[in-house]
Amino acid sequence: MNTIGAVFEWKKSSRPYIRRNPKKIVAKIFSTIFLLLLALLILVPVLWMLMCSFRPETELMKYPPKFFPESLTIENFTNLLQRMQILTYLKNSVIYCVFTTVPQLLINSLAGYAFARYQFKGKNVLFICVLATMMIPFQVIMVPLFLEAVKLGMYDNFAGLLIPNWGVAICIFMTRAAYAALPKELEEAARMDGLSEFGIYWKIMTPLIKPTLVTNLVLGINGAWNDLLWPLLMTTTPSMRTLANGLALFLETSLQYGTAFAGAFISVIPMMVLYIFGQQYFVEGTATSGLKG
Repeated sequence: MNTIGAVFEWKKSSRPYIRRNPKKIVAKIFSTIFLLLLALLILVPVLWMLMCSFRPETELMKYPPKFFPESLTIENFTNLLQRMQILTYLKNSVIYCVFTTVPQLLINSLAGYAFARYQFKGKNVLFICVLATMMIPFQVIMVPLFLEAVKLGMYDNFAGLLIPNWGVAICIFMTRAAYAALPKELEEAARMDGLSEFGIYWKIMTPLIKPTLVTNLVLGINGAWNDLLWPLLMTTTPSMRTLANGLALFLETSLQYGTAFAGAFISVIPMMVLYIFGQQYFVEGTATSGLKG
């Protein structure tokens, strides 16, 4: 018994003594409190929108406003289905997101792969020109792009909505940085095995930059889902409008704020779900996209 007790005492005494720094503990507490307050500040508008979407219209007009509703109703959502083509707008938004983002990933990742792995004359100058387009506001090229789309017969159809959004400089920049960080031995071994250049890109290199691709996927879908200006320019018929357009035009013609809150709440849900499932890759992709290149 004494031997066992001696062994336990020896193990306890042999453990390294970790001295906690009081300053670090206090700093961690304050940083945690600050982050919690910041998260609360960001969540309050979302919670307010949720409360207002289930609040009766008469209660929304009361002053001073109350955060928690006195009664709950789904009338705002029924009005939304009756007064707006919400299902059509949702369908158009999904089409706009999917057929903008998927070609975007393919085209821009091919460009990023070429900039990262191939040597050709004028490569650096061309890449600088691509990056320079990020500094040009969309409002500057909006009118020429609109006139070009109209002359090509792409007005008020999906071709005009989708094709001008396929080239994105930030996506090329991020994929180039991710491809440049991969070892050259991978493609050399693949060439020795007889794999084609596209096969090296598609089967060897691209699966290794999955976090960067998911990051671009999340950014692309979020940008297309919330895009208001370009779909507003390129569409006139209600059957071609996206959800963001439909809500904006509804607010111009109606004073039913509860219905507008219900539509806004529906429009937020897909993006929240997307970020919840993609946040791991999103953080990893943004952290590693600039390591090399």
